[in-house]
Amino acid sequence: MSREITIALAGNPNAGKSVVFNQLTGGNQIIGNWPGKTVERTEGWIRYRGKRIRIVDLPGIYSLSTYTEEELIAREFILSGTPDVIINVIDASLLERSLYLTLQLLETERPLVLAINQLDVAESKGLKTDVDTLSKLLGVPAVGIIATKGMGLNRLLTTAIELAEKRERVVPPMYGGEIEQSLEELVRLLDDAYPEYPARWLAIKILERDEWIRQLSIPEDILDRAEDIRDKIEETHKESIEVVISSERYALASRIARSSQYYERKKKTILQNLDTVLLHPVLGYISMLFFLFVTFVALFKIGAVGSSLLESLFSNLDRLISKVSIPEVFRNLLWDGLLSGFISGITIALPYILPFYLFLSFLENSGYLARIAFLTDSIMHKLGLHGKGTIPIIMGYGCNVPAVLGTRILESKRERTIASFLSMLIPCSARTVVILGLVGIFLGLKWALLIYILDLVIIYIVGVLMNRYYPGETPGLIMEVPDLRIPVIKPTLRQSWFRIKEFLYVALPYIMLGSTMLEIIKILGWFDAINRVLSPVIVYWLGLPPITGIVLIFGLLRKELTLILLSTLSGTTNFSMILNPRQMFIFSLFVTLYIPCLATIAALKKELGNITASLLVIAEITLSLLIAGILNHLWLYIIG
Repeated sequence: MSREITIALAGNPNAGKSVVFNQLTGGNQIIGNWPGKTVERTEGWIRYRGKRIRIVDLPGIYSLSTYTEEELIAREFILSGTPDVIINVIDASLLERSLYLTLQLLETERPLVLAINQLDVAESKGLKTDVDTLSKLLGVPAVGIIATKGMGLNRLLTTAIELAEKRERVVPPMYGGEIEQSLEELVRLLDDAYPEYPARWLAIKILERDEWIRQLSIPEDILDRAEDIRDKIEETHKESIEVVISSERYALASRIARSSQYYERKKKTILQNLDTVLLHPVLGYISMLFFLFVTFVALFKIGAVGSSLLESLFSNLDRLISKVSIPEVFRNLLWDGLLSGFISGITIALPYILPFYLFLSFLENSGYLARIAFLTDSIMHKLGLHGKGTIPIIMGYGCNVPAVLGTRILESKRERTIASFLSMLIPCSARTVVILGLVGIFLGLKWALLIYILDLVIIYIVGVLMNRYYPGETPGLIMEVPDLRIPVIKPTLRQSWFRIKEFLYVALPYIMLGSTMLEIIKILGWFDAINRVLSPVIVYWLGLPPITGIVLIFGLLRKELTLILLSTLSGTTNFSMILNPRQMFIFSLFVTLYIPCLATIAALKKELGNITASLLVIAEITLSLLIAGILNHLWLYIIG
């Protein structure tokens, strides 16, 4: 039986690694266009030509230094000897910049195959890439691919497997004479003392003062000699050794790029002209607001129509259940509990969640999400974040869990804490169900829009206050804005399906469980007792009917449960029969702001620790009670 072959995918953010991974494995990793999406490596397995292949998608990185967590993860995995071959995914439209990482990968002397991706994008910019010349200059196999269309991937996989089976080390790149002489001397001194690492690579790291070197306990005489060499080079160049070696890499990358790629002037495409508008300092903001508003209206209209159609589809099911001859208590559990939860989840939640996730996938895969981050950088600085912090916050509109996990792309705990708290205040798709399904339907679209605007005002004020009183500084933004593109339908639909599947497989069972538990509480006669305990807060402070108290507790599982269980308890989806306009608005606003779901709390604990997570949850509960309660009493005082 043949052994398993491990392939590592390495490359810059947005080079298309995750697309290659999904095309090869059919895996469910989210494909996005913002830097650092894959913080932890993602694995998949396939069988190809009778061989079992393990594919590891490493974080998107620009170099193999250890300045970031992503770089550290990638370098440790590559040097561990685990991968039999590395596939370096290169963006052909950014060839020179991409080759800097390629040269560092060659320095590790691990088997390497180049996947020259996005050849179509490069060609649209007038860039013609000679893949064969690139292969000869670097001394490793290179395969031209267009990952989004699946072109060249079979050849890439075949080449990688052949190289893995040969188990040959690659020849590292050669730099200027001065650097090479210094490396040769250090290699002689090391004398294979650390056989698990390439001696030349180790010599480079010693010269670069890499922090990781301290772990190896290298003899003092070698370190002293390295210091002498370093001082001599720095004195000659009037630059630090790190800058000198980086300059050598960039110079070599530039020569190789110029020799293997040439430019033909082309007219700007429609997308390139559109991109000029989307990034314009004035028109960009107008376009962004218009796009988001149109999307909001479309989500509401599609959700309302879908909800109505699904309700009519299930309308006759009640009569069928009533004809079934079973004891009343079981009929109540079956219909008022289990099936009502299922039907409510399908008719109330799904019509809004389905178009929302399609929109979110389009936003990511088109590259427009990164443009929103770029445009909002100045605003985010006032909240103690930079534009990259917009990304997890926008992701919060889909689900707060990946939003909190997505704060890993931010550099400091201060930023991650602020971004996590603000993300928790974002109305996720489950809260959107409540806002649009209650306020949007019964009060009108402008009232639903008012909740979103009010929520943004609250987020802004909270962010400004946290920035002012939370110790630390806001760093500047260095972020790549990927090319604007028309999303490929298949990956976009697949990505949407993975998210919708999470609702069907995870959320819907929670909804059915919550509905059944609620029916059991009714049967046991505990309902009134629980509502009496909650009434000082629910009735007197928030001004809501007693029936809402218990459903708000179940919102800890999933936020759409609050509306669905309210429908189950009241026996109607006509919420105007149990809530007046003020109560609808306050209920929706409170659900938007109050305690995060259990999954989000778990994500908070994982990212920030138990103490910080607990403080943020307490702060959110307090904030939601204050705002909703004060607004309720102001409404009563002003409007009556």
